[in-house]
Amino acid sequence: MAHDTWRMIPLMSAAGAEQMAIDSWLLDQHVKGLQPPCLRFYTWRSPTISLGYHQHQFPDHWKNLEYKGRSVDLVRRPTGGRAVLHQGDLTYALVTSGFKSSRKETYQQLCQFLIEGWRDLGVELSFGNAKRGYIKNPNCFGTATAADLVMNDGYKLIGSAQVYREGCVLQHGSMRLQPDSKLYEKVFGEKMLTPDLSVVYRKASGLAQITETLVKDAMKCFCIELESQVLTPIDRKSAMTTHLSGSHQHSDQN
Repeated sequence: MAHDTWRMIPLMSAAGAEQMAIDSWLLDQHVKGLQPPCLRFYTWRSPTISLGYHQHQFPDHWKNLEYKGRSVDLVRRPTGGRAVLHQGDLTYALVTSGFKSSRKETYQQLCQFLIEGWRDLGVELSFGNAKRGYIKNPNCFGTATAADLVMNDGYKLIGSAQVYREGCVLQHGSMRLQPDSKLYEKVFGEKMLTPDLSVVYRKASGLAQITETLVKDAMKCFCIELESQVLTPIDRKSAMTTHLSGSHQHSDQN
């Protein structure tokens, strides 16, 4: 990683389509040398299913789902992988470059701040080990691959995905904190393993403290400084304009 100072975008909430547009735009900006590496955390304004970039087959009933009287949105990620239900979760995204290692090694390096941060919050995490057959499951959280982080009881807390463009990488992922098991079952047709996250809620007073802990460990793991800078209205408009025009490129998803 060639940069010592990254941009830190404060916790924000927005619709799923905008969040995906922002992640893709930040990667494009970094590719063009207009933005430094970046770390951000965000939530979803309404329940949303995000599809992997290459995931074109999914159950028809996903188009007509509702949750507490509101439609469940359906969006496509710029990254690969399978469907993720975003409800009661916290999402992270980081954009950087300069890695010469394999994809698996890059995942492990970029996930280290998550492992260290959640350990500080009282949760031990390790990488999953799903075999190749996992791709037949449309549900990202139905299995845990070497890119995912699971708790000691087998609960998959964090699912991550990447996309590479011209030597730069976007990695983002969902941290399931307070998922609704009934909605999960309605979407995926399978029961969800119920985790014990009580230790987190004893140590952390909310999303702000969780992100603060993860930010501190990111600075330690990557040996960087993080400079807080909100997304301006111009940034957000540019991201959505680029997304809607389809001018951003997609390559090397996994």
